[in-house]
Amino acid sequence: MPTKTLLIIAHAPSVNTKKLSQAAYDGANHPDIDIKVVIKSPQDTQPEDVLAADALLLGTTENLAYMAGLTKDFFDRCYYPVLEKKQGMPFALYIRAGEDGTGTKRAIQTITTGLRWSWIQEALILQGVWQDEFTAQVEELAMTLAAGVEAGIY
Repeated sequence: MPTKTLLIIAHAPSVNTKKLSQAAYDGANHPDIDIKVVIKSPQDTQPEDVLAADALLLGTTENLAYMAGLTKDFFDRCYYPVLEKKQGMPFALYIRAGEDGTGTKRAIQTITTGLRWSWIQEALILQGVWQDEFTAQVEELAMTLAAGVEAGIY
């Protein structure tokens, strides 16, 4: 039975972003990795979900050069309840961005710096027109985070 939990919070308002969230879930659930994977939408995620997690993968769209409103709502509701309790939590981010992605990345870096979460790598920004390879990139990111958490690397 898995002893560690990876929480995936995925904002998936379109067919393509749903493909990304499924890729994240599939990557984290690789058969060689033995961790519990929980996937939720930002609006359904509560502080208790974050407190129960050993690591967090966040997926969001970029809207008007900023994170999706529902992603911001997640942080608004969960920031203070988890602030002192989840310092050092391994964290990764993917952003589905039309043209840029840096505004969302910068905003989330600021928030997670305050939370003292540990980024396992730079944000994955899936930029421009949709490419099928985006799903493989998200799957690899989720697999990397899940494997690192299971192995105690993160």
